[in-house]
Amino acid sequence: MSKPLKQIHLAAHFPGVNSTTVWSDPAAGSQIDFDSFVHFARTAERAKFDFLFLAEGLRLREQGGEIYDLDVVGRPDTFTVLAALAAVTEHLGLTGTINSTFNEPYEVARQFASLDHLSGGRAAWNVVTSWDAFTGENFRRGGFLPREERYERAREFLDTAHELFDSWDGAEILADPVSGEFLRDAGPGAFAHRGKQFDISGHFNVPRSPQGRPVIFQAGDSHEGREFAAASADAIFGRYGTLDEGRAFYADVKGRLPRYGRTPDELKILPAATFVFGDTDAEARELAHEVRRLQVSGATAIKYLEHVWNRDLSGYDPDGPLPDVDPEPGENTIALGRASVRMNRDPVAVAREWRERAAAGGLSIRELVIETTARQSFVGSPLTVAQAIDALVQADAADGFILVPHLTPGGLDAFADTVVPLLQERGVFRREYEGPTLRDHLGLAAPRALAPVHG
Repeated sequence: MSKPLKQIHLAAHFPGVNSTTVWSDPAAGSQIDFDSFVHFARTAERAKFDFLFLAEGLRLREQGGEIYDLDVVGRPDTFTVLAALAAVTEHLGLTGTINSTFNEPYEVARQFASLDHLSGGRAAWNVVTSWDAFTGENFRRGGFLPREERYERAREFLDTAHELFDSWDGAEILADPVSGEFLRDAGPGAFAHRGKQFDISGHFNVPRSPQGRPVIFQAGDSHEGREFAAASADAIFGRYGTLDEGRAFYADVKGRLPRYGRTPDELKILPAATFVFGDTDAEARELAHEVRRLQVSGATAIKYLEHVWNRDLSGYDPDGPLPDVDPEPGENTIALGRASVRMNRDPVAVAREWRERAAAGGLSIRELVIETTARQSFVGSPLTVAQAIDALVQADAADGFILVPHLTPGGLDAFADTVVPLLQERGVFRREYEGPTLRDHLGLAAPRALAPVHG
């Protein structure tokens, strides 16, 4: 008996502050005008996508002591944007990234419960952590949190938020005009949390929302991040979308679920992916090459190299060879506010690997950066792209993809008009929404009590 076809989950990431966005393209629009968000969201909804995803940036990045303006500079507030989009969409899920290091659980729970009410059950929270003291300077407590404690705080933050969400069971409001009784329960929203990170009590003032709790996303890749996701998340915003890496990550994370009393269907794995189309595969490959050259200019390539070398490399030719000097040891001080610099735990080893890779391929600095910064990308005709997405999902390399177009706001249009119908014809993607909430779109059951995390 053949295995039933998996249904593909698709979402759209509004490409904000990063070099994925080709802001210099004449077809590119504003990254901050509300019209851009409306066009993007309505296209995703027209294509029956599960949700729109917003990342987060809490401070303008700096490099070499100056604002890093080669990325698109500036990002509007997540809750403001999502609340406004709730009013101009009907079905699309609304996912926002909110940091658990610099916020307070009562405030964040109140904001997400409110968004879930305003949207009729379409809110989702991508829980991220930070130990970045540079970003922390923007906040009252600064960069106080030691690196090793960030997931401890995140776990308690999320547990506390759940206690607040669950402090209403949904039956408290009577609203009987005859008797004059509004509340059936005299003490709705009562909570008391006593823990290492938070010691709060009182009454949560937002009644239970349509989903009970927002859908929870997690975006980390470390052992701690994977455990956090297995214990507490409904979906992962992943990094691995290729067949081998994707299947390994998929099997690893799904294999952690039983220890928390959960089944594989309770956690969706959704890697980010870019895409480039052409009428033919050859045309698409040529266009994809042009897009990468626009995303990684010569100046951008040098800046990327500085993230690893932790020193000024502005005198180097981006079309020339890699520096023969080693990276500066210690904390990265030349690039501030970028999470990617923390991924290079051993810069000397990374530099050695990059030199070997450049030598083997005869690559210049720019060519090497284009290769090393590439993410999962679907390139080809619409049919080729549809087949590739379907194949990866059916092979358990992912449950779907969060698509990141390189153009704002019209970068999703062609995907909606060409690839989505092909996926629908293959019977692996919905033709209509089947329920009102984001949990319905993702095939997730109503939330239940979660197991404690033992990381």
